[in-house]
Amino acid sequence: MALDGYTHQRLSRQAMRAELLDAETESQLARAWRDERDQAALNRLIHAYMRLAISMAAKFRRYGTPMNDLIQTASLGLMKAADKFDPDRGVRFSTYAVWWVKAELQEHVMRDWSLVRTGSTSGQKTLFFNLARVRSRLDRELGQPGPVALRAAVAAELGVSLGDVEMMEARLSGGDFSLNAVQAGEGEGREWVDLLEDDAPRPAETVEAAHDLEILRGWLSDALNGLSPRERLIVTERQLRAPGRTLESLGQELGLSKERVRQIEAAAHGKLRVALETGAPGIADLL
Repeated sequence: MALDGYTHQRLSRQAMRAELLDAETESQLARAWRDERDQAALNRLIHAYMRLAISMAAKFRRYGTPMNDLIQTASLGLMKAADKFDPDRGVRFSTYAVWWVKAELQEHVMRDWSLVRTGSTSGQKTLFFNLARVRSRLDRELGQPGPVALRAAVAAELGVSLGDVEMMEARLSGGDFSLNAVQAGEGEGREWVDLLEDDAPRPAETVEAAHDLEILRGWLSDALNGLSPRERLIVTERQLRAPGRTLESLGQELGLSKERVRQIEAAAHGKLRVALETGAPGIADLL
């Protein structure tokens, strides 16, 4: 369902005007989509439950994600639910769709929160959405215990490890920072990105690689010169061209069958290996 150009207020008004489906109609639409891939039935089912999606999306606004993005995500959850829904199980679509919509919203909010993935396991998701609330409640109930005791109480309450609690607190304590930000106390204005290690090859490594490649090319050229013109043509066209030619095309050019070209190629490979092993023992295994 495309939402570009729509405000969430307009979407909410449209959703409130959508039809209310009874159980029988809902089941008929779900079967039409499941069995016949009836797009009109799917659209009718999705539009009827957009009010549910928008209502659930509104509960995630406090995390700072734009409402239109949340509605788009919730509608995606509805469509996934419709694709998986089995009307023969006797469950209403709204009951089934709630779980898909919630899962999509949670995933989107966590991705939108930080460029660094905030959590992927069920325990980490539980912490992300409940840490602040549970920590505040336990802090009051336990009479403001120390940080270590409070983290242990939160871990026990939510059924997660103490390490997960400490990790999530660290991730939620601040946002992402730009690598182009100037380091504090740096008079010369050096940026944090300047501290990253350059993973490009070092000059010495580049020179050595070029030197080794030149030697390999020389060995290969000498080995190719030991082949007959026909063998050299087949090897060159099959192995040293991008893309390599087919056995059939070379056979047509040389007036040979595909099998004969394959035999000549195999023999040429044997000659190349012998020549390379003679000139540089062990090099044939590297090519």
